[in-house]
Amino acid sequence: MPDLPPTSRRRFLGAASAIGLAGAFGALGAGTTSTAQAAESDGVVAVNWPGLGSYSGADAAGSRVTAILAGSARYLIGPWYAATYTHYLPDGYIDLKGTDERAVRLPAMAAVAATTALVTGTYDPRTLSAANATVRTHNLIRTLAARHRANNPDTANRWGGGWQTALWAYYTALAGWLFWDRLDATTRRHLVAMLVWEADRLTTGNGVHLIGTSGEQLYMTRRDGTVVTPGDSKAEEDNWSAAALSLAAAMMPGHPNTARWTRRNVELLLAAAARPADLTSGETINGIQLSSWLRGTNIADDGTLENHARLHPLYMVAFDQSLYQGFVFGLAGRAAPKAALHNITRTYGALVDKSFPLPGGGVTHIYRPGSAEIFYPEGNDWGTHFPFYFGNFDLLVSLTGQDQGITPPAAEWERLHNDDQLSLMSRFTDGRTYGAAGENTYYGREHRVGAMAGQTYLTLFLARNSTGNLLRWT
Repeated sequence: MPDLPPTSRRRFLGAASAIGLAGAFGALGAGTTSTAQAAESDGVVAVNWPGLGSYSGADAAGSRVTAILAGSARYLIGPWYAATYTHYLPDGYIDLKGTDERAVRLPAMAAVAATTALVTGTYDPRTLSAANATVRTHNLIRTLAARHRANNPDTANRWGGGWQTALWAYYTALAGWLFWDRLDATTRRHLVAMLVWEADRLTTGNGVHLIGTSGEQLYMTRRDGTVVTPGDSKAEEDNWSAAALSLAAAMMPGHPNTARWTRRNVELLLAAAARPADLTSGETINGIQLSSWLRGTNIADDGTLENHARLHPLYMVAFDQSLYQGFVFGLAGRAAPKAALHNITRTYGALVDKSFPLPGGGVTHIYRPGSAEIFYPEGNDWGTHFPFYFGNFDLLVSLTGQDQGITPPAAEWERLHNDDQLSLMSRFTDGRTYGAAGENTYYGREHRVGAMAGQTYLTLFLARNSTGNLLRWT
């Protein structure tokens, strides 16, 4: 198991952090305004760190996630950053080297891991001081926000307005919100403009289409049974788009468009997890009656879903993005929409209890009893090792109580899967998870681990807080 960071503190440090930011930031901090001024000038309500209580991280699950986050953040803001960003451009920003997923999503995910570790006291400074890590993290946030099309007229190096860019904006803005008291005024303005632009774009959609009245749709299968995108559920796209809307609403509760963001967030959450039985259900969730609003489905009645032309467990646990809304609204002192929990128990039950035939005869479950091994009923086209994808989801399900009636409970699976994740990390000294390319073929594999760890740690903090469970649903 990787060493734990050399501190037992697991509390938010906020502006009074002992890591020496005044000296580390120097000119980068010029123009920083107070939290009160920031709220006045841009509508963002900063996280009230002192009012959030504390979390020791000493429980078993907390110790595991702390070690995962500390190692991942140390790798991403240390060796990976140093190898990727070697100089500043003439305008003072780092070179993202493109505008695609590799160039934007990866540093945004790294920023989530680093900011979370730094503000919670879980950062491990054994190879890079927290002060230097803070400067690097600030570079990622300010560059990503400045290059978004809401702030950047240069078509050669701007990003935004694409299929996945709401997710990239979510990661960037989340990192910025966590670091709000350490950001300069220009970066704050850029973050707001970026997130508002992406969130507003999503509110132009309707009950069928994600944006506007054509193009990307909300459902794999229409109400009449027509399969629009065979083997390609829209669940993941819907809930990552909802993430940007949830963050905009949590950060800027007084913005003129907050009501629209809030409504569209609920719509996308419900569409993401819609199943055939919902189409005739009289249930109303967050003001939306399922039978009258839904125009299709993305998961089967048994909780499974298809992606990449197969029944795919990795995309079943992609509902982690829905469950992260608990901590997003919790950081703002608010309840998350109950729509984020819709059908999670059913999907988790399919992972634990549903039987699938084995090639040589007999049956098994996706979660193998007493083991961290995952059974992929129709194969896995992403590689061989994904323990934290599942351990992350297990913990979120456990913390939100979505494993009711499921045996073994999610907490037992979290231990198995996250112990396996720590075993993978123990092979290296720099905090990374993966070795051979075939273990996980995604080029952002380390960044994905870091972003999950950061968001799961924040969920843990709110759920096991010294002031009581701060995760609330309405």
